[in-house]
Amino acid sequence: MEYKETRRGYVDALIELAETHPELVVLDADVAKATKTELFQDRFPGRFFNCGVQEQNMLSVAAGLAMEGFLPFASTFGVFATCRAADQMRNSIAYPKVNVKIGATHCGITTGGDGASHQSNEDIAIARSFPHMTVLVPGDYEEARQATLAAANHPGPVYLRFGRDSYPVVPEIHTPFSIGKGKLVKKGSEITLISTGIMVNEVLKAQEILEKRGISARVLHFPSVKPLDEPLLIAAAKETRGIVTAEEHSIIGGLGEAVAATVAANCPCAVRRVGVQDVFGESGMAGELMDKYGLRAPDIVDEAMRILTMK
Repeated sequence: MEYKETRRGYVDALIELAETHPELVVLDADVAKATKTELFQDRFPGRFFNCGVQEQNMLSVAAGLAMEGFLPFASTFGVFATCRAADQMRNSIAYPKVNVKIGATHCGITTGGDGASHQSNEDIAIARSFPHMTVLVPGDYEEARQATLAAANHPGPVYLRFGRDSYPVVPEIHTPFSIGKGKLVKKGSEITLISTGIMVNEVLKAQEILEKRGISARVLHFPSVKPLDEPLLIAAAKETRGIVTAEEHSIIGGLGEAVAATVAANCPCAVRRVGVQDVFGESGMAGELMDKYGLRAPDIVDEAMRILTMK
């Protein structure tokens, strides 16, 4: 299996876009080596701005550039973009609905050795709570590239979520990318498994385990967390016995809660959430943390079986 970085998909798309979008500029908060935007800087030095370790100011500068007709992509770690600069994201970008794209890397528990202070397990919850904010969480390198291309052509603010580690390339999700649309990856009739971000690989493994047990599992992948593909989701709620969501994010405020709220309002069914269980992370290797915090295929299978064995 091939492994590639989602943050590299982001930057490769920016370089591609720069050839046809002369108004595109990239801002970074002194972490260009880590976000990979140094590769953009090498190609387009006059269109790259290092704002220093001043994430709040960077988002304000991005907002100003957008108001002057530029297409700014502001890049930093997810925890800094959403927690440190939440006020600027809300009041300078979301509220006036300016055309700023926020490229957040090092998101989720797989940030690994940097520990709890840098593991943004709350960023989706923060970003999706702001009106006008679109939230995209691609599953692999290619989908990250496609999501960045889509964001550039989408009017209004977009939060793009990428990781630090190298993640499996999943050809099953390499279908056309459309904001607000989910993807039917596997057909199934008994239980629905829904992924966002890098959890798609674990969900597909869980589907295989269930299939070997004679259980038909539908797999949906939602790289667009906001807006959510409600028709695809409601159909799954109607046609299967329940839903298991899987995200590399807190179970509070992310994909799981978005799915549960939509289902409750339209077609109530059992929903179980696999994710970080309302705790801070710790330092460790990415794979070890995925194991410890219950983000693996067997954890997804366990939740599916809880639904299927409910009376």
